[in-house]
Amino acid sequence: MALRNDTDRVRRQYDRTAARYDDLISFAERMLFGGGREWVCSRARGEVLEIAAGTGRNLPFYAEDVDLTAIELSPEMLEIARRRAATLGHEADLRVGDAQDLPFPDARFDAVVCTLGLCTIPSPEMAVREAARVLRPGGRLLLLEHVRSPLLPVRVLQIILNPITVLTESDHLLREPLVHVGEAGLVVEELERSKLGIVEKLAARRP
Repeated sequence: MALRNDTDRVRRQYDRTAARYDDLISFAERMLFGGGREWVCSRARGEVLEIAAGTGRNLPFYAEDVDLTAIELSPEMLEIARRRAATLGHEADLRVGDAQDLPFPDARFDAVVCTLGLCTIPSPEMAVREAARVLRPGGRLLLLEHVRSPLLPVRVLQIILNPITVLTESDHLLREPLVHVGEAGLVVEELERSKLGIVEKLAARRP
């Protein structure tokens, strides 16, 4: 019940901010995540699932031959993604869905993409486990996330700010997706840290 309540709260929050989301995130994109979406999407091939797709900011960066399915918890965010896909002429199956409980069979996709989503999903471990479940053997999980810094001064600042960002944006600053990737049985192939250890790009394969 607690997880459901948290998930409903995140949905309502992003429904409220959907119209402003692109403007709100644009500064952070420039300062912290420049090139990150391209890094992730360039590694996605075949039948691809994107979880927590937001307003569809990754859509311009997928290869033309990618067969894309994307889910987003917030219907308001998803509507913006649909308009973006139509403007780009990018065919994709965009649907409302919960990354913690994916409506797909086992071993369905060649790649699962998540960019800046595990910081807000109430249970990132469940989301990673579900991503691993729907990956085919040899399939890749591709992540761009902001994470807990290994540098003490930066981490102290994150600890101070975390209660505020969780309250106002459901945005957790101290998460470590790499731990959940290992627990899900995925093998890390590429891992890059930048911006004082705050930004993490990760590619992991299902054996």
